[in-house]
Amino acid sequence: MDPLPAALRWRTTAILYFVAVLLLSTVSPSRAIYCDEDDCYDLLGVSQSANASEIKKAYYKLSLKHHPDKNPDPESRKLFVKIANAYEILKDEATREQYDYAIEHPEEVFFNTARYYRAYYGHKTDPRAVLVGLLIILSGFQYLNQSTRYNQAVAMVKKTPAYKNKLRALELERSGGITNKKKSQKNMVKKVEEDLSNELDLQITGTERASVWKLLGVRFVLLPYTLGKLLLWSACWIWRYKVKKHSYSWEDASYLTHRSLGIPLDRWRNIDEATKEDLVLKRLWEKSNMESYVAEMRKESKRRR
Repeated sequence: MDPLPAALRWRTTAILYFVAVLLLSTVSPSRAIYCDEDDCYDLLGVSQSANASEIKKAYYKLSLKHHPDKNPDPESRKLFVKIANAYEILKDEATREQYDYAIEHPEEVFFNTARYYRAYYGHKTDPRAVLVGLLIILSGFQYLNQSTRYNQAVAMVKKTPAYKNKLRALELERSGGITNKKKSQKNMVKKVEEDLSNELDLQITGTERASVWKLLGVRFVLLPYTLGKLLLWSACWIWRYKVKKHSYSWEDASYLTHRSLGIPLDRWRNIDEATKEDLVLKRLWEKSNMESYVAEMRKESKRRR
């Protein structure tokens, strides 16, 4: 069997070394997250079987000795911080039980770490504040993304001949059909172009202006109102069309049509009215009509090929 090339041997050794270092750095004693490398019981000078009263007495005795007001020695100050931390852990039955479990099961690093941070930081943060902050951050990113996409799309549209033709037509309309020779040049005055472009309603498929009402945070706040409105709409729909058996209105028939076709509302709005009317009259929300329409579209597609 041929020996491995030098480069491959070097890479294999480096990977094994990296994995070994990672494992050694990860699989550290679980109790280290509580009192660093020290033992919380040893810091207080008590045994693991000590009761709450003994732990309290040991802490007060040591705090009198090492408190910064009593002992100005820097090393004593550091030791006092460790003693106070050990007491905070052992005075509470829940955290003491977690610490004892970490001592007995040092191999469960991730589980013990998760329990520690949940006990010490989970109750200090109001979940409502976390939720509000998360919604604000996500809404900010959402608005920035929508604005960026829309501005990029507008910049691309403004470079097309169709946009320039619309801009020229609007200029002629505003000037009463009389064009200034200077303005008829390829490059119009920048201010005039900006004023005219603001009057044009750009319908860009796939993107739209950033709207505060469509942000995740706003929708979450308005969720009760939205659900109530949806329930009311559903009740009216059932009463009008299931119970009373009325004919569908144009708006409701349009809704059923674009939902049956799987067309998003934005795309449906951009379809010309004649095509919309033709599709609505086909009553595509009925299964037989939809099947006939699909078969007709397939035949038309094959014919064009």
